[in-house]
Amino acid sequence: MGGTDSKLNFRKAVVQLTTKTQPVEAGDDAFWDQFWADTVTNISDVFALIPAAEIRALREESPSNLATLCYKAVEKLVSAAETGCTAPKEQQIVLNSVRLLTRVLPYIFEDADWRGFFWSTLPGQTGNLETVGDEFPEEESLPLAQSLLNALADLLFCPDFSVVAAKKQQASEKPDDPQNIDSCEFIWEAGVGFATSPPHSAQLDTNRTELLKLLLTCFSETMYLPPVSDAHSIPNQWITYLCSPENRHALPLFTSLINVVCAYDPVGYGMPYNHLLFNDTREPLVEVASQILVVTLDHTQSGPNAPSSVDTLDESGEHGMADNLFVNYLSRIHREEDFRFVLKGLTRLLNNPLIQTYLPGSTKKIAFHQELLVLFWKMCDHNKKFLFFVLKSSDVLDVLVPILYHLNDARADQSRVGLMHIGVFILLLLSGERNFGVRLNKPYSVRVPMDIPVFTGTHADFLVIVFHKIITSGHQRLQPLYDCLLTIIVNVSPYLKSLSMVSANKLLHLLEAFSTPWFLFSNPSNHHLVFFILEVFNNIIQYQFDGNSNLVYTIIRKRNVFHQLANLPVEPHAITQALTRRGKKAAPAPTGEALEQPMMEGALPPVDAEPGTLKASLAATPGVASMTETSKVMPGEGVEGATGGAEGGETPADSPVKDPETAGQTEKPQPPPPGVSDTESSVESQQLAAAAAKEASSIQPPITPTEVATPAEESVARAPQRTASVSSSVTTTTTSNEWRATPEWVQSWKQKLPLQTIMRLLQVLVPQVEKICIDKGLTDESEILKFLQHGTLVGLLPVPHPILIRKYQANSGTTLWFRTYMWGVIYLRNLEPPIWYDTDVKLFEIQRV
Repeated sequence: MGGTDSKLNFRKAVVQLTTKTQPVEAGDDAFWDQFWADTVTNISDVFALIPAAEIRALREESPSNLATLCYKAVEKLVSAAETGCTAPKEQQIVLNSVRLLTRVLPYIFEDADWRGFFWSTLPGQTGNLETVGDEFPEEESLPLAQSLLNALADLLFCPDFSVVAAKKQQASEKPDDPQNIDSCEFIWEAGVGFATSPPHSAQLDTNRTELLKLLLTCFSETMYLPPVSDAHSIPNQWITYLCSPENRHALPLFTSLINVVCAYDPVGYGMPYNHLLFNDTREPLVEVASQILVVTLDHTQSGPNAPSSVDTLDESGEHGMADNLFVNYLSRIHREEDFRFVLKGLTRLLNNPLIQTYLPGSTKKIAFHQELLVLFWKMCDHNKKFLFFVLKSSDVLDVLVPILYHLNDARADQSRVGLMHIGVFILLLLSGERNFGVRLNKPYSVRVPMDIPVFTGTHADFLVIVFHKIITSGHQRLQPLYDCLLTIIVNVSPYLKSLSMVSANKLLHLLEAFSTPWFLFSNPSNHHLVFFILEVFNNIIQYQFDGNSNLVYTIIRKRNVFHQLANLPVEPHAITQALTRRGKKAAPAPTGEALEQPMMEGALPPVDAEPGTLKASLAATPGVASMTETSKVMPGEGVEGATGGAEGGETPADSPVKDPETAGQTEKPQPPPPGVSDTESSVESQQLAAAAAKEASSIQPPITPTEVATPAEESVARAPQRTASVSSSVTTTTTSNEWRATPEWVQSWKQKLPLQTIMRLLQVLVPQVEKICIDKGLTDESEILKFLQHGTLVGLLPVPHPILIRKYQANSGTTLWFRTYMWGVIYLRNLEPPIWYDTDVKLFEIQRV
């Protein structure tokens, strides 16, 4: 009954405040105390009792009352931070003030005229806030935002409220003075820079969570700025202040946040169904802590030209990230035990959804994996020593497997496009390092139920198979990622010692689909996909030929694909004919999925989100060329298993060999290997090319002659961004202003197709394989594979080409994309209570699937 009375009193106070036409005096404590003195049981009650419409009405019709409400709430927090809050009544006042500000702040941010309110000094024109000035005369000129952030930082290390008191106080002793304690002794969890694990307290966790939610709400001013670079050129003042030396708790707060996240173990001692028996107060704290970290670590620019990574910190002097102590602390972590703690914690949480037990639903599953992926990204981007530590051992595979799991699981769900992007971007970052490609050769033994073919092979096979699945059966909004997916495979290809037959067939199938004439002619950048795949084959043939008999055999079996590509028609009537036949080729056919190898046991196909599911829009996907910079690795520089070529041979950038015996001949296809159907391949190819061509039909400006006049490798490295329009199905002949393929354009890139190495391989090996089959009457592919395993092309191939590695490079486009994605995730993950729901956010749009 008491709880009902307190809610009724609270509601009455809200109604009085919103209906009063005259300003309420700041000194009217009897009125203002109604908002925080009564016991409102939780934050959901505050949100229910203060409707959005009434906050907006208060903002528009009684602005002085809204200002006074904010001042009085901050005043309560400042007072508690100065004197401590050990008594239950004091703690209740703090929590109610925090909840009230969490409710009101988004409505202040959504109005551009109010955004500077918290950063203005105490206004003299109101004339009724003299009590605040009287009580805090020394802080009269301090902006309200700074007072609020200082109070929150103090309260996050307040004994008996958010941290355990250092020792039990004697009855005669005064409690610890919050203003004088050394907060580095009160770090919340053992881990980086702190060895002592404090006793766990559910109430302390709950209090910390509420304080951090308000802190996150303070930072969310970014949500109300449009997604254009100019709007974000001025730093978020809230984040700037909290991460500056002005915050005396910056180091212990950063350490507490990262330690709480990385020490969290949702499974605990592994007792089945423990999450149903006990309330886990640590998970909400870990979730909001991870969100605070990714937001503060994203805040790295003092202007549009600020450095984008810690590597440029020395050059930038005291500007840019030097001001952000969180980024500074993160970049300075260097002890191996700290790296091990962080990596073990992140991989434990990322692999949590993959845990399989005999008792369904017996293990707690976390849902904040997107925040963890962004945090891992920030760790690698800001601390290169951590990145090298991750790649130094096979632990990187504990990151790879959950990323591939989430990519495969989310490929059909339009509400999880952002998750697909962050997963691919992380793999792009990792693939720029040699060690990642080397680690992929470790055998894949994890058996996570996924709807991919059963295979025996390495983590490289796993990666190729999942990428193939994304391209062939993902939804159309993923097409801008095709370049990134293939770039990752290109980056690791020189180090792949042995691809399985399944993954080799998947790569050939992609080439078969992307090299279809009508697909190549339907978009000015589709041919770049072919360049990528050919580069993969060239890298493996030149540098890892000895162990890749499966891929070589598949290339021989599908050699007609390469011959057709070398003889691609360039005549105007052939181009027109290929485009007009597109409708026939794209006609529905029996799905190839049913003809594939059996799927993993227990796997379920991914499905789109439930109708009505909320999703946040994203900024334009950065093109792979804008996200990467190309570096060359010369033969012999850390690539094992390279096969030398004859001196004086042409490089793959030259025109392909037009040998009359190979380039023009009609080939008889070899029997397909067991388990792989030619019917499946052709059906899948038609469906894939049809979907991709429809998606790629977005209109783009024609490529200029200077863009197509580059060598093959550089042409691919500078591939223009492939834009995608979800609803676009425009043909290439609808308007006179529309781009259309011309013979000159086709010839300009066709003559640079890097086919020479592959054609030379076919020229040498096809006659040998045919002779063995005739002489020995072989019909079993195992004998052919055995022959290829012991074969060699030393001295027969062209001189090995330099390896092109495309390393991730941050720029303003990727920075804005990450910011938009991150805040979209935070918005959708905070719907209970709905902190930002139904407010006028500008950074992204909230849509329903």
